[in-house]
Amino acid sequence: MPADPPDARGPLSPSGPVRVATIPFAAPYVDAVLPPDVVRVGPSGDLSPWLDVAYLEAHAADIDVLHLHTGQAHVAAVAVQCWTETLRRLGIPLVVTVHRLVPADAADDCPRDAAMDAHLEAVLSTAEVVFTLTPGAADEIAEQFGRTAIVVAHPSMAPADPGLGAERGLVGLRLGRISAAAPDPAALVRAASSGAVSGGGRLRVLVDAVDEPWIGSAVRKLAAAGELELVVHPADERAAQLQQLHVAVLPEPCGGHSRDLETCRDVGTRVVAPSCGWYADQWSDVVSYGNHQQGRLDPVSLTAAIGAALTRPMPRPADRGWREEQRAAVRRVHADVYVQVAADRTGV
Repeated sequence: MPADPPDARGPLSPSGPVRVATIPFAAPYVDAVLPPDVVRVGPSGDLSPWLDVAYLEAHAADIDVLHLHTGQAHVAAVAVQCWTETLRRLGIPLVVTVHRLVPADAADDCPRDAAMDAHLEAVLSTAEVVFTLTPGAADEIAEQFGRTAIVVAHPSMAPADPGLGAERGLVGLRLGRISAAAPDPAALVRAASSGAVSGGGRLRVLVDAVDEPWIGSAVRKLAAAGELELVVHPADERAAQLQQLHVAVLPEPCGGHSRDLETCRDVGTRVVAPSCGWYADQWSDVVSYGNHQQGRLDPVSLTAAIGAALTRPMPRPADRGWREEQRAAVRRVHADVYVQVAADRTGV
């Protein structure tokens, strides 16, 4: 069972609010959960200097808490045993949010990532407090690593645009860079297209402008032949693009949680997502599809899932009042944790 959040012990000191360095410095989820009354310590940038042992040693006095969000491959490659030993030696409290975690009994369905496993072993053995986003992930953390994780809801990502409508039967598939989640974009597109057509709809492939160079030639040929609609859009139109869909297909990595899923909940779009993650734990309205062994796509399962999703009505956008209250509660939990672990460091 997830642990209850610690009680706040009052202000850390008369000198001011808790100073928190987050890895990454900024991201939609990080920004959504960070309490407004903490000081976020930089510098900003895609590659965090707090992952560098020398930087940690030189700037240990500049922060009260270091909060690491797991899931990025480059972070997993760096934040391992030597890094965590440095944190312990310097007495810097570590808070960890686990975003991606492959279940121990799912090796045949989800490919193992040795670097990620070593990363989680190191950081979870060092963390003062562990967060995750779903009860299933918390149970897995307890089973694999013997740590109790505080479960916090994934907060709202974007309000629905009241002036924007959705097209019944329109299936959207978001493609990014080739990855373990989408090793063969063309196969993914063909299966999604088959599901859309069999359900009486059509397929739209969505690509953030920054990812356009990674679209494969096979996908471009299908678009040119009129078998799908290809939409390349700015990153800040992501929520609007998802809102226009009846069904959004999310080719997410195994063992993960999804920001796009929460955006779909916000704007009222039905979600089709892999069964190998914690997506159905995030939102009970998800329609799941399966994978073959080693994480390869099962096209028959995806086609069937899309067809089933199209038979269901589009969900209503999430109630904004409830989502705002939920986000405020998540921020309060983070604020309480930061105050407690920072106070433990200083003995306040």
